[in-house]
Amino acid sequence: MPITDDEGLDRLLDADTIAVIGCSTTPGKAAHDVPAYLQRNGYRVVPVNPFADEVLGERAYDALADVEAEVGLVDVFRPSEEVPGVLDDVRERHAERGDAGAVWLQLGISHDEAAAEAESDGIEVVQDRCIKVEHGRLR
Repeated sequence: MPITDDEGLDRLLDADTIAVIGCSTTPGKAAHDVPAYLQRNGYRVVPVNPFADEVLGERAYDALADVEAEVGLVDVFRPSEEVPGVLDDVRERHAERGDAGAVWLQLGISHDEAAAEAESDGIEVVQDRCIKVEHGRLR
C-alpha cells in the first residue's frame, strides 16, 4: 500500500541524497524547479537524465544504475506509462546495493501494479504527490 500518511511522508523526507529521474535542465519546468527547491533545502540532488551532462551544478547520470552515490530516495518525473521500467531499475538497484529503498512518484504520476510489485520487494512508494509541496507542509 503506497504511503499516504504524514508520518510516512515525513520519514521519507529524512533522506540525504535524492536521485531525480527525469531531472530537467529547463528552469520553469517542475522537473527542474522542484529538484532546485530540494537542493536549496539541504538535499543532495543527483540528476538522472541521459540527455544532459550536468543539471543544477551536479553531474547528470544516464541511468539510476550509473549513480555512484548512495541513494536514499528516488524522485520520479516521468510519465506514468514509464513507471514500471523505472521501478524495475529501482528494484534492481535496491537488490544489488541495498539503497534506493523508497520512490516518490510526483504529482500526476502513478502506477498501482508497478508500485505493488516494488513494495513486495521492500521498496516504499509514494504516488501522485509533489515532494516540494509535502516538504513545505511537513518541514
